[in-house]
Amino acid sequence: MTYLFNDPAAFAADAVQGLALSHPDHVAVVHGGVVRATETPAGQPALVIGGGSGHYPAFAGWVGPGMGHGAPCGNVFASPSASQVYSVARNAENGGGVILGFGNYAGDVLHFGAAAEKLRAEGIDVRIIKVSDDIVSNTPENHRDRRGIAGDLPVFKIAGAAIEAGADLDEAERLAWKANDATRSFGVAFDGPTLPGAAGALFHVPEGQMGVGLGIHGEPGVRDEPIGTADEIATMLVEGVLAEQPERTEGGYQGRAAVLVNGLGTVKHEELFVVYAKVAELLETAGITPVRPEVGELVTSLDMAGLSLTLVFLDEELEQHWLAPVDTPALHRGAMTGAAERPRRTVFWEAGADEIPVASSESREVAGKVAGVLDLFAGVCAREEAELGRIDAIAGDGDHGQGMAYGSKGAAAAARQALEDGAGARTLLVRAGEAWSESAGGTSGALWGAALIAAGAVYDDQAGAEARTVVDAVDAGIDAIQRLGGAQVGDKTMVDAAAPFREELAKAFTGANAAEAILQAAEVAREAADATAEITATLGRARVLGEKSVGTPDPGAISFSILMRELGRHLS
Repeated sequence: MTYLFNDPAAFAADAVQGLALSHPDHVAVVHGGVVRATETPAGQPALVIGGGSGHYPAFAGWVGPGMGHGAPCGNVFASPSASQVYSVARNAENGGGVILGFGNYAGDVLHFGAAAEKLRAEGIDVRIIKVSDDIVSNTPENHRDRRGIAGDLPVFKIAGAAIEAGADLDEAERLAWKANDATRSFGVAFDGPTLPGAAGALFHVPEGQMGVGLGIHGEPGVRDEPIGTADEIATMLVEGVLAEQPERTEGGYQGRAAVLVNGLGTVKHEELFVVYAKVAELLETAGITPVRPEVGELVTSLDMAGLSLTLVFLDEELEQHWLAPVDTPALHRGAMTGAAERPRRTVFWEAGADEIPVASSESREVAGKVAGVLDLFAGVCAREEAELGRIDAIAGDGDHGQGMAYGSKGAAAAARQALEDGAGARTLLVRAGEAWSESAGGTSGALWGAALIAAGAVYDDQAGAEARTVVDAVDAGIDAIQRLGGAQVGDKTMVDAAAPFREELAKAFTGANAAEAILQAAEVAREAADATAEITATLGRARVLGEKSVGTPDPGAISFSILMRELGRHLS
């Protein structure tokens, strides 16, 4: 169990504060996490790596020269919010763009993606790397759709080393994906972790059994098997990972691998060394040479009793960066030439500190109209709150109406404040999107917030707008929803209404009347939203209800269609 805490809700923030105080030469606290204590060299890509707390040394323990430039830290086992990711990225970025790296989990994908939308809207080049090394979570041909576990460490280590060696954003992104595609992990659990202040573990494994295929957020294994000896467990893990060993090629993989034996929090070093002895023997038998193995607590899950094995099938390029020097609170190798001379940070970006960019009168006029639309949305969402909540109570978890009401109200208020401060259309939409996400929370809040931010990127603070601008902004917002949410038509989500709306809008708009095209597309969206009543949910909160969701339309699809209808009427 977790013994040492004050307020359980403040555990993550307290831990980050203590980490920074104990490693002042490495990290400094900012809103949402930590960044390097020294400045990012001008023009160097910033590697921002993060996720939920409870995984130390992932992710804040990997911030320093040769690895991460910053780490957003969410609550225990929870994704950092988009505003936390954005804050850390703004503090880390210094003209070279940003790579956002995280394990492939739905919440992280959504919130890191929403932060990326805002950064891009401000002109910052952002790339996203989703680590996906866990072999039990998907098939080999769908490797990039697996979840991330201990493979986070080698992927971020290799990407960070490449950046330290001078890689630009394109090259660092290429090497990060190359490392991810060469990494495989497999783990087992003997008992679940206990959250701070909780009375018991998130799960228990039956006595004499082990959970095979664990996750690092307290997920139990995919199946239970009788617990074996250390050698038997090592054999199972090695055989599982080597089943996906690539072919050896001239100039490519030639039988050399980075090896990690990772303790999840309770299994201690001596036990892990016993396992590694067998792992090393089995790898030698398979003709594989371990390269700079790591044995210890590398990516934990609070006090979970378990371990995992990770192999990175190296070629010469990956091996060079795996072996390169690094200096972070939790990972040290070699000497970082020149890193000690980098100036310490003296200035930090803080939320609300950015001045409103100067805007033309034409853009401020457009901003006033956009603010009027957001006022309309707030009124409509307040009117529909009870009905959307009723639908969601049947086909979801009951909070969609409230979330839409809170989000639209927050966005409208932020838009009015931005308007008073002289904002143009782009800045107003970006600030409104951030407020929607923060005010609503949850999946729909993040998606609608990202949609407004993406729409803002279409506008210009120095120019007016035409009918085409409105249509392009709506299209960009829907594109963000589809990219970030990852849903497809037929999954019973907002996308079931948004995708056909987008298609119809493209057909209906002839270059002159945006209102007519939006109204026509809104009719198609409502028909599609009503049709979701016949779909069994496969994504979102409603997926756990399965067949129980049949007969009730998806509330996100309904709310989308309502707002698009009202937008068309308003523009008319």
